[in-house]
Amino acid sequence: MNLRQHALTCLATLGLLCGSASKADDTPQWQRVHLGSDGHHQYDFPLYASQNLSLQQSKVQEVIIVQHGIQRNGDDYFTSAMQLLKNSGRNADEILIIAPNFPGVPDKNKGFDHMPIWSVQGWSGGDNAVDGAGSENGLSSLTVLDDILLMLTNKKRYPALQKITVAGHSGGGQLVHRYAVLNHVDEQIRKSGMDLRYVIANPSSYLYFTPERPQGNGFKVYDLAVCPAYDDYRYGMQHMVPYAGTMNGIALFQRHLQRQVTYLAGTADNDPNHRVLDKSCGAEAEGPTRISRARGYWHYESYLAGDQRLPMHQRYEVVDVGHNQELMFGSQCGTQLLFGSKVAPAAGAASCNMIALGAGGDKADDGTGNQVRSNDRDEDHD
Repeated sequence: MNLRQHALTCLATLGLLCGSASKADDTPQWQRVHLGSDGHHQYDFPLYASQNLSLQQSKVQEVIIVQHGIQRNGDDYFTSAMQLLKNSGRNADEILIIAPNFPGVPDKNKGFDHMPIWSVQGWSGGDNAVDGAGSENGLSSLTVLDDILLMLTNKKRYPALQKITVAGHSGGGQLVHRYAVLNHVDEQIRKSGMDLRYVIANPSSYLYFTPERPQGNGFKVYDLAVCPAYDDYRYGMQHMVPYAGTMNGIALFQRHLQRQVTYLAGTADNDPNHRVLDKSCGAEAEGPTRISRARGYWHYESYLAGDQRLPMHQRYEVVDVGHNQELMFGSQCGTQLLFGSKVAPAAGAASCNMIALGAGGDKADDGTGNQVRSNDRDEDHD
């Protein structure tokens, strides 16, 4: 059976988790899901999921979406999330795990036929799929997340659903961060009674709302002579992706403050020469390492907010963990952010320091640390 026949068989049976025919039987299999709506983009897309997405899921109360990094390894993220779910003791019938897998140009032999394809890193910033790749022109990776959320909020298919958490690490953290800022469906979804949250872990860069960047103990407009394009998107507000629309930076920031966003940063993600750290001058304007960029951005949010408090935004440093999604999401704070505050983290889970910023600056120990834990695999993937 060739890959196309295999995909069609999956569509016909739909009772199975369907993926590449070359996968071993004991590995996760992605499902081909049809997304979009009448009068808009319609396309097939690969999702790893813990339940059959073609069927009504009347018991599902929560959905956790975990977004892969630059290796586009949704299977690894799905496997990790399923292990965390098992460790949590939560009822697996009530929690649906979904791991989107953005097909990239190098993935021609993975069975993603007749699906949109993105450049290797373009999906992580909200770029459109490459031309002629199985979708209408202009399909942004951010629109894909819109369509997944809108699919989940269909009460006929998920009548008991109350909460959606969108989590991403590294390159996935970049996508989820920009999605949390730019999407136009958040208010609509929460107004319907859904609890929608974003968890952003160890991204290589952040989206700034003004031309200022961290300098010393404050923020100043960055030197154009050093980096003429430092304020271009994906780092700033210039030359935004079409998905973003016409809102200006301050309007986006004020809207962003009302969304439920949590940032995680590993204190040992501190290598300025990490092999997949974004070293472009736009990223370097934010700081030399991921942990320094995280701290700078957290202070920047408080700086922009002025006297406003930030009750909807939380920040945690995960102590002695580097660039590793399993240890970040499996940490004490990561476990409870994904599965609820009543869940006991696994023995040996990394500790977390909550960083309380707002009017008046630091309110808690920032939990700095420089040593990578001995079991900290350097994994993926900005």
